[in-house]
Amino acid sequence: MSSKAIVWIREDFRINLNPALSHACQNHNEVVALYIFNPKNFINKREAQLWWISKSLESYSKELSNFNINLEIQKGDEIEVLSKIKKKDSITLYWNKIYEPEIINLGKKIRDNVLLKNEINFKYFKGNILNEFQDVTKKDQTPFKVFTPFWRVAEEIYLNSVPSKNSKIQKVKKKFSYFKNNINSKDLLPKKNWYKKFDKYWKISESESQNLLNDLIKNKINNYGTDRDIPSVSGTSKLSPYIKHGQIHVENIYKKCSEVKPKNINIKKYTNELGWREFSHSLINYFPEMLKGNLRKEFDRFPWVKNEKFLKAWKQGMTGYPIVDAGMRELYETGWMHNRVRMIVGSFLVKHLRIDWKEGEKHFRNCLLDFNEANNVAQWQWVAGCGADAAPYFRIFNPILQGEKFDKEGLYVKKWVPELSKVPEKFIHKPWEMDIEYQTALNTIIGKNYPKPIVIHEDARAAALKAFQTLKKN
Repeated sequence: MSSKAIVWIREDFRINLNPALSHACQNHNEVVALYIFNPKNFINKREAQLWWISKSLESYSKELSNFNINLEIQKGDEIEVLSKIKKKDSITLYWNKIYEPEIINLGKKIRDNVLLKNEINFKYFKGNILNEFQDVTKKDQTPFKVFTPFWRVAEEIYLNSVPSKNSKIQKVKKKFSYFKNNINSKDLLPKKNWYKKFDKYWKISESESQNLLNDLIKNKINNYGTDRDIPSVSGTSKLSPYIKHGQIHVENIYKKCSEVKPKNINIKKYTNELGWREFSHSLINYFPEMLKGNLRKEFDRFPWVKNEKFLKAWKQGMTGYPIVDAGMRELYETGWMHNRVRMIVGSFLVKHLRIDWKEGEKHFRNCLLDFNEANNVAQWQWVAGCGADAAPYFRIFNPILQGEKFDKEGLYVKKWVPELSKVPEKFIHKPWEMDIEYQTALNTIIGKNYPKPIVIHEDARAAALKAFQTLKKN
């Protein structure tokens, strides 16, 4: 065994439950952590996450220094960077897996064309997931396309498996450096400065993810089933960006939830969210074609509408539907959007505006701090009706009724759409129904201070149903 090791960090900015890091520290005297920043993976498609990753690198570097480990950041192509590792230096490379088809294929190229070719020792480990996706199939070894039976089997497999060993990270003998021309974590930040406001809403560290988990278990889990649907209250865990970037492992979350006594439906509803993440990863690996297009091929002939004006209004939160606009503005301001509202804005784009779901997926990819390829694609196809276990086409969220049901007093709307702050509860989700005299008295003129609806719900719903009927024709 070589005396030196490199741990390739990707989506695992944590000390606990990090098998690649713990194995390296246990078996080598000198360890260096490596992060590879490949601009082609981010520019014009994951800009919000550059802020999160930059902050993660900054905090993780400090954590690793306590264990005599340097964190080095290289800019470039992964194959080119890893090709710099030389056999003569007697180094072993470690990493944890990521379950996305393109990244899996990249890993195979690195293994075959770099590591084996150059005789570099390497070892990789299970990533941030409960089960390896290939372990969860039907009895006939085919993949699941429906969530409920998938999760029933997946949860049973996980509970019956040998628990992952949370090996302690031990301090290595001394620090060492390996790569030249390392860049600074701040070099990853986007050129646009819109991300700067994220600092108001997020603290990025492994310890903060643990604080959020403890808060979930102590203060939120017993009302989760109800509170998770109300965007004006802090009823969700807010752990999704930390899961995505690996500040916390999903096994840690599942274990904490399983320790809650007595068991109740709220705990089950929360762990089901972890199940949907597992299901989405299974889907994109068994059906990778859904990353580029519709899983249900009949949707290839759906008459999507190209309307740049409507798409821009949706992105900017200027559709004239308060609950939709509040969600889109929350996204731009914080890099996150409440889950119930994600469904509402998604349905509005693909069914009221009939704009291709891929436009929404692309926008979320660029703006969400918690963007996860599997979740994002699967959820957009669920809303559009073209994915596995999808919402039926005739399920079209009424943004007025959704607002009245889940934001009854308009607290969420008024927070993110302040121009409606004076509008009373009766009209907060349909302000265009106020008499013009009333609008004038409130200094909230619809069409001036706040836009008129860009489409009429009843007309848009009828047009959507008519368009969906075309799918039934051969």
